[in-house]
Amino acid sequence: MRTIQGIGVSAGRVLGPSRRMPPPVPEPDAQAKPAPGSTVDGEKARLKDAAEAVREDLKHRAETASGDAKAVLDATAMMASDPMLLKAAGKHINAGMSTDRAIWEAGMEVAAMLQSLGGYMAERTQDVLDVRARIVAELNGLPAPGIPASDVPFILTAVELAPADTATLDPAMVIGLVTSEGGPQSHTAILARSLGLPAVVGAPGADEVPDGAEIYLDGASGTVVVEPGSGERDAANKYAARSSLPAFNGSGATSDGHHVPLLANVGSGKDARAAAEAGAEGIGLLRTEFCFLGRDTEPTIEEQVAAYGAVFEAFPGRKVVIRTLDAGADKPLPFLTDATEPNPALGVRGFRTDRTSPGVLARQLEAIAAAAGAHTADVWVMAPMISTAEEAADFAVMCAGAGLGMPGVMVEVPAAAIMSEAVLSRVRFASLGTNDLTQYTMASDRQLGSLASLNDPWQPAVLQLISATVAGAARATALEPSSGARTVGVCGEAAADPALAVVLAGMGVNTLSMTPRALSGVSAVLESVTLEQAKELASRALAAHTAAEARTIVRSRLPILEQLGL
Repeated sequence: MRTIQGIGVSAGRVLGPSRRMPPPVPEPDAQAKPAPGSTVDGEKARLKDAAEAVREDLKHRAETASGDAKAVLDATAMMASDPMLLKAAGKHINAGMSTDRAIWEAGMEVAAMLQSLGGYMAERTQDVLDVRARIVAELNGLPAPGIPASDVPFILTAVELAPADTATLDPAMVIGLVTSEGGPQSHTAILARSLGLPAVVGAPGADEVPDGAEIYLDGASGTVVVEPGSGERDAANKYAARSSLPAFNGSGATSDGHHVPLLANVGSGKDARAAAEAGAEGIGLLRTEFCFLGRDTEPTIEEQVAAYGAVFEAFPGRKVVIRTLDAGADKPLPFLTDATEPNPALGVRGFRTDRTSPGVLARQLEAIAAAAGAHTADVWVMAPMISTAEEAADFAVMCAGAGLGMPGVMVEVPAAAIMSEAVLSRVRFASLGTNDLTQYTMASDRQLGSLASLNDPWQPAVLQLISATVAGAARATALEPSSGARTVGVCGEAAADPALAVVLAGMGVNTLSMTPRALSGVSAVLESVTLEQAKELASRALAAHTAAEARTIVRSRLPILEQLGL
């Protein structure tokens, strides 16, 4: 029996055989030359065809996916036809290199360049290497990299999963995920939560577990046991036999009736309909990137109206918070962002793109207003990457000009949290994006497994900034009571953690927005405490000196978590 400790990112206790990701596509021979009789132009055309085949395959998979999975697949598909990658490969073909080796070298060069940029651009490294392997496989008639086949359900182990692989997992066969790298906000973690799969990331040595070995995985504690004993078997059996989570009744509240609306994070009309079926009280985050990714040109206003309208239609008369385009950094768009920025994570992204490409945001607001006018949803609009009160005021003016009466901001930058009173005196609400807020507060890349302990929303500094934002909203409301209460929501992954959701409610956060799959768990735990108990737990968490201390203190006082396997 061997125990591996990682970071638990999606709760659940499961037992099953391990299956490792298949061997990577073999590296092409560095000495190989083009086939006799081939031409430079012919080989470039063959490369272009292979890249297009990979792009079409990924786009086809994206069409059947939704939410985070669709966004990941769309972004990876774009990488397959990236001009920088194909141009670099073309130079190697000109120099007499074989086509598969040329794309291999080009992928290495582009990945190294992105890694050197750091931050969000470094996150695209895995996408480039994944696309490179897929193109080489296509050129050589080999199977594309992917999830291993199995006749029985299994626990998937890997160094890290490529976004395109993670997005196409079959939860009926893959019952758990363990990776040796990655952090709490990696693609693997986010998509595991959206699929409801128990998962542990940042578990050193997990990728070396023998294929077929029996594994016990605890996605709450981050524990992985190879060849487990009777204790682990009992825990897995109890989890399997536990009473299923009560269905969300459509109204989040503490046991004494304090209402905390539980909303959903979505990325399309299809997602919104699923969220409505799950009982979500509204939409707390509509990611509008789904209209823009995978395109070389800006979508028309008419296209945007139709896309947003499909979401508004799913929630008639109810709140829908729509985030304007969050382009830049890990979501570059050829018509809007500059991929050559030295540090894109700190560059022109989100609201800042209006400085360099004015017009795109104004047209998006026009489309949102038109879609809102055609439906009865209560539409609120927020801008990402707001840092100052001046930016908040500028966005409010733009919203007013478009006829949108509920302007708000994303609080992802520590400056916005610290200056929340001034920021919220200009707009009506704030929504905390805890993924980016944590990353920027702790100065830790959320994709790095080695920094996973820093990239934890339970970090005291992050909790203090959330509390500061709530306090700032209260002060802004007191200064201008006639203009209505300033509300604060959380739409980052922190809201989907049932224990942390209780803390957030106790801090005074007004709404919580999450993947629809998390609604029932968060609701059940929230209903197990009174508002005063939630406030007490929030106070204890805020007084903690470490993330581990805060989490342990709170979880130890919520026995329902153990009962529900959360």
